[in-house]
Amino acid sequence: MIRSHVLICAGTGCTSSGSTAVRVALEKELVRKELDKEVKIVQTGCFGLCALGPIMIIYPEGTFYSRITPEDIPEIVEEHLLKGRLVSRLVYDDIGEDTVKEEGKPVSLNETGFYKKQKRIALKNCGVINPEIIDEYIAMDGYAALGKVLTEMTPADVINTMKESGLRGRGGGGFPTGTKWQFAANSISDKKYVVCNADEGDPGAFMDRSVLEGDPHAVLEAMAIAGYAIGADEGYIYVRAEYPIAIKRLQIAIDQAREYNLLGKDIFGTGFNFDIQIRLGAGAFVCGEETALLTSIEGNRGEPRPRPPFPAVKGLFGQPTIINNVETYANIPQIILKGAEWFSSMGTEKSKGTKVFALGGKITHTGLVEIPMGTKLREIIYEIGGGIPGGKKFKAAQTGGPSGGCIPASLVDTSVDYDSLIAIGSMMGSGGLIVLDEDDCMVDIAAFFLKFTVDESCGKCVPCRIGTRRMLEILERITSGKGEEGDIERLEELAQHIRATALCGLGQTAPNPVLSTIRYFRDEYEAHIKEKRCPAGHCKALARYTIKADACKGCSLCAKKCPVNAISGELKKPYVIDQNKCIKCGICMESCKFAAIEKK
Repeated sequence: MIRSHVLICAGTGCTSSGSTAVRVALEKELVRKELDKEVKIVQTGCFGLCALGPIMIIYPEGTFYSRITPEDIPEIVEEHLLKGRLVSRLVYDDIGEDTVKEEGKPVSLNETGFYKKQKRIALKNCGVINPEIIDEYIAMDGYAALGKVLTEMTPADVINTMKESGLRGRGGGGFPTGTKWQFAANSISDKKYVVCNADEGDPGAFMDRSVLEGDPHAVLEAMAIAGYAIGADEGYIYVRAEYPIAIKRLQIAIDQAREYNLLGKDIFGTGFNFDIQIRLGAGAFVCGEETALLTSIEGNRGEPRPRPPFPAVKGLFGQPTIINNVETYANIPQIILKGAEWFSSMGTEKSKGTKVFALGGKITHTGLVEIPMGTKLREIIYEIGGGIPGGKKFKAAQTGGPSGGCIPASLVDTSVDYDSLIAIGSMMGSGGLIVLDEDDCMVDIAAFFLKFTVDESCGKCVPCRIGTRRMLEILERITSGKGEEGDIERLEELAQHIRATALCGLGQTAPNPVLSTIRYFRDEYEAHIKEKRCPAGHCKALARYTIKADACKGCSLCAKKCPVNAISGELKKPYVIDQNKCIKCGICMESCKFAAIEKK
């Protein structure tokens, strides 16, 4: 008889932290203690708190252990699984040691800062079920939505439900899902396609990957529902080859669904046919753009196509096609089961439901969160994310990846929804949210994202291929101390031309990080250009290391460490740095034991 379930995260984050070794050690220890028939190990997807991996939750108690190592396993088995006592030193810190010691049990995860403001819909099963076992998905109402659609609803009913729910595409554009499906349903053709965009190329974004790793059947079920709604019998999931765990679990899920006749011919005995194939992408950022993605599936070089015609009219292989991303599909089974009104009751007037974000950068709780649309940025950063480490000041949040913008600290109370972010010069994007602190240079941040775009441009249109490169050259000149009067205006002019003339949405939005940083941090650009100074002290070429005479003890350690002999002086007297020889390496500052060296 099973008396305990041990859930171990087997997503990419925890796997890279060593969760596989933890699981193997647990299996061996359970056998050694003769508990292998009483304790069941469940490999799950991402719990969300990626910074604390490997993660383990033991039920029925619900004890959340973090940063587990194989060496911790004997103690957990002996104390917790045998004697029923918590291993307090490994319990998730946010619960609090006092609570553990006084009550002998942890607080519910839903009461912790990280989880209590979240609402998990797309992530409903992530960290809850074994994604490689279809029966566990079915036990969580899996494929019930597909059954309801095929036996109780017409295609028009499904599309109307999507419209009434207010679900908008979670891939960045925010186009109404029901409207897109309606266009495809209205297109007359003997062949139609359903495509899932799982390319996810934004730096710092891992939302779609986590859903595919933790709940792949939700995407398959939703694609089948979409196929029924528009009259398609075939689907493709386009996923980047850099996601090996997601690909493996997707294929397992497809094989299992076929075995259960939930994909294939005559599903639920209704005469409806639908099957899905996986197509691997080589990691080109431009293939996240829907027309480039379709071109890649067709076996050609991934380049955007002019629109119109839009894919809903003429898409994959010239046939009507709908394309949604992973997170969009992950919402659909729940909308069908619980109703459009349930979903539309969450969020704001124009941005319904929830949004998954990948929290990264200078944040305490790096990880995956799902929050109702309209949640304040302040709540995400300070209450869910745990604030900025090291007592540093929050400076900005970058949303939307290379197509997005930077939100300054002065706008930290902005509601996170489609329209509010666009109004301040940023965008939702697919859901990357990178937090920046006082040590980050906003000019350098703009250059980082623009360099990504330059490297990833498909080169098909001149505005993107040449225009973004010219902008990057200006930014690199500014950060290297060679900025000139008029550079800011040149950047703005180039940006407007690119936005107006680039072929696809990726090219049109490429200048956004530059424009938003100029809009909110123009003083930093001016300091770089006019004063040859980086206010954040980040740009190496503009850094100036000096020794504070009143703090220097004359120990000579900095002089001994300097690779170019730029530091001189006498023992027990203040040393000085020759600015003409200094190469800005920072070794002197790192080696000083008295904090006598500062960077300006």
